[in-house]
Amino acid sequence: MIRVVFICLGNICRSPMAEAIFRKKVEEAGLSHLIHIDSAGTGGWHAGSQPHSGTKNILARENIPDGGMTAREINPGDLEADYVAAMDASNLGFIHRMAGYEKKINAFRLMDLLPENREPDVPDPYMTGDFNETYILIDEGTDALLSHIREKENI
Repeated sequence: MIRVVFICLGNICRSPMAEAIFRKKVEEAGLSHLIHIDSAGTGGWHAGSQPHSGTKNILARENIPDGGMTAREINPGDLEADYVAAMDASNLGFIHRMAGYEKKINAFRLMDLLPENREPDVPDPYMTGDFNETYILIDEGTDALLSHIREKENI
């Protein structure tokens, strides 16, 4: 099973949005039996909470299910995932500090997968209020991630 974990700050806006969007794309590609998808936050402030209403609203608008997701804090087991996709440089730095810089992990910013990387980070809509911009970037990033995984894993 290929493990993918999306990481943001509180696990209520960006990473659950990425989890839900990617889950739908993986299901549509018929790969759910091969890819396990999860998300977490670098902080535990919102642990146990459902996704932010802005995230829920945009997912509902796009007919993307968000059921069963609750916020949680990243743990060391998450770093063993095959793909650890951070939403921004701060999240990525946290991941590397948590792992220890000498440990090899496959962590990267989601937007790094785009060939024409306009915006290196997915802005936090909790701060900006712009859930649509976040959706657009994550939608593009998860397309690139699925293509990357299919090519690398030969699936």
